[in-house]
Amino acid sequence: MSIYFTKPPWWLKKLYGPCIWEIPTGEKVLYLTFDDGPHPEATPFVLDALKKHDAKATFFCIGKNVAAHTDIYRQVINEGHQTGNHSFNHLNGWKTNTLAYVKDVVKAKDYIDSSLFRPPYGKISHWQISQLKKLLGLKIILWSVLSADFDEKVSEKKCLENVILNTAPGSIIVFHDSAKAYRNLTYTLPKVLSHYSSQGYKFDKINL
Repeated sequence: MSIYFTKPPWWLKKLYGPCIWEIPTGEKVLYLTFDDGPHPEATPFVLDALKKHDAKATFFCIGKNVAAHTDIYRQVINEGHQTGNHSFNHLNGWKTNTLAYVKDVVKAKDYIDSSLFRPPYGKISHWQISQLKKLLGLKIILWSVLSADFDEKVSEKKCLENVILNTAPGSIIVFHDSAKAYRNLTYTLPKVLSHYSSQGYKFDKINL
């Protein structure tokens, strides 16, 4: 059984202090992020939805998926979005030794030119964080809102509720442009974009 928090508790943020969980702001700005792409169906859907609202976002890409779908990756960049490193093979940091983990991230850097890194599953050790920052100069980006679109046991409406009930200015919100998340993504993302656009929010890419 997978256990996760749709909104990280304070103690978890404190435990992983070197990581970025949100971007403090006094303005109505939200940061949508999409993990695990590029995907031939999900990523173009996301790009079309973002374009309708003049929204920018950050795509944390898996290196092997970039290698397989370079054209879609280039489209993400050409449309003005940010990209981030999500490792080459989507490794679980808690189950991978630090040397192998860093090597996998370095391999992904051959395909993804970014100073941003998000650990797959959000699972990473303090030593791995230290090495990625020291050796590669990466900024570790986590999140303040997890939509749970990847969880096939979560309904579309619950996925939308996860976002609406937990989002505030400066929130970093996680979706997934993947096959597994596609059902929840296609229902939730357009509604999130419409809801917050109508309230005067801007959707921006992470640019640190």
